[in-house]
Amino acid sequence: MTDDNRLGEYLRARRAALRPQDIGIASHGVRRVAGLRREEVAVLAGVNADYYTRLEQGRERHPSAQVLDALGRALHLCPDAHAHLHRLAGTTPGTRPTGTTDRVHPALRQLLDGYPAAPAFVVNRTLDVLAANALAEALHSPFERMDNLARMTFLDPAGRRFHTRWRRAAEAVVAHLREAAGVDPDNPRLRDLTRGLTERSADFAVLWSSHVVRGKTREAKHLLHPDVGPLELAYETFDVRAEPGQQLVIYQAEPGSSSARSLSLLGSLHAAPVPPAR
Repeated sequence: MTDDNRLGEYLRARRAALRPQDIGIASHGVRRVAGLRREEVAVLAGVNADYYTRLEQGRERHPSAQVLDALGRALHLCPDAHAHLHRLAGTTPGTRPTGTTDRVHPALRQLLDGYPAAPAFVVNRTLDVLAANALAEALHSPFERMDNLARMTFLDPAGRRFHTRWRRAAEAVVAHLREAAGVDPDNPRLRDLTRGLTERSADFAVLWSSHVVRGKTREAKHLLHPDVGPLELAYETFDVRAEPGQQLVIYQAEPGSSSARSLSLLGSLHAAPVPPAR
């Protein structure tokens, strides 16, 4: 298997993550490998077993879109993971990023400040925080710095205390970076980030090797802030059309909830002091 066999590595990882009982097939004999056998995936996808083996080994690199669709169904890939599979094989048009920058337009910065009661910030594909409003900075004040969501989750000691469901948060971060790797595999910032995280965090290394792909979801964030206590926040993510790869993330609490009151208190505690009138 060659070093740049991204498609084969992904197929192998997703095959290993599926058990026969997950897809309703009987398991016979001693299984020497985790997950499904290559032959089982080939049968489920309706492709030749030798052809599928060549795909995993990198000896076949140009599967058709129809074959990829069949493999995606056989491996029970979610829509994000299915799209990632196509990107790895080069069969999805327009996946190569063009003209991306980390510059946040002044109008977008102004929009962030237009949400004084909601933490709002902008990230790029590698989860670098490019801009944030005051409440987002207050929310993330337990961290050494609010610079990159992946670094904050895995390497900052505050990460495990801040995310009360840390494992779910960690899995979401890694799945997002895997998706980014499919969109822009030659991104030097992404390579440096994932290399550093792999070297410094065993948890990241294990999750990264699983090749799970998922874009941002709408699951609630369960957080613990030292100043105001537990927070349960929903969030929405919006693509920035003018800058492909940038996303606007907005957190919000259920109106009238304890989290809403705590979020309001947090804003008050971290508000800049008003200079005295002359």
